[in-house]
Amino acid sequence: MQDFTNDSSTQQSTVSLAFLRLSQKLQKFLDDITPFRTARWIGALVFILLFMIRIIMLQGWYIITYALGIYHLNLFIAFLTPKIDPAMDEFEDDSGPSLPTRANEEFRPFIRRLPEFKFWYSVIKSTLLSIFLTFFQFFDVPVFWPILVLYFIVLFCITMKRQIMHMIRYRYLPFTHSKPKYQGHDESGKVIRAK
Repeated sequence: MQDFTNDSSTQQSTVSLAFLRLSQKLQKFLDDITPFRTARWIGALVFILLFMIRIIMLQGWYIITYALGIYHLNLFIAFLTPKIDPAMDEFEDDSGPSLPTRANEEFRPFIRRLPEFKFWYSVIKSTLLSIFLTFFQFFDVPVFWPILVLYFIVLFCITMKRQIMHMIRYRYLPFTHSKPKYQGHDESGKVIRAK
């Protein structure tokens, strides 16, 4: 008599081993491309462009497009927001790192709620999922798309206005384009500024 429990456990371990190897290869790939920020974002824009071309050519799946746009807007807001929100400091009583709110306070670096790599990875995953969903007619819900576009534009403007007002009120800039970068100290102990 054959033992079927042994066969199923062997198959289960083979499947789990295959998933483990696949996840390790994916993690290795992600680790390898982490330093190449510009190339990663160009790839993300290519995927978004392919999705938009597919939507335009097929003339459908507007609800998927709307959901993707809202999700990307949510990710962008999390990317612009500090990890520790100064607006919530009044309500919380922790002594963790925070942004300075007055000129005489010590400088603290800007730490994002959503780091750049996780932002990029979420954009890629959601765009690929949206492309995948466009292969199924079930997700092509008939909607009047101009209303969705108008609603998205209004939502985007209101959300960005609120975010910019938050940035002005608490005096933080989430980008490092014009901020000075410090390389370290030379042998005499003086700070060296990067150009």
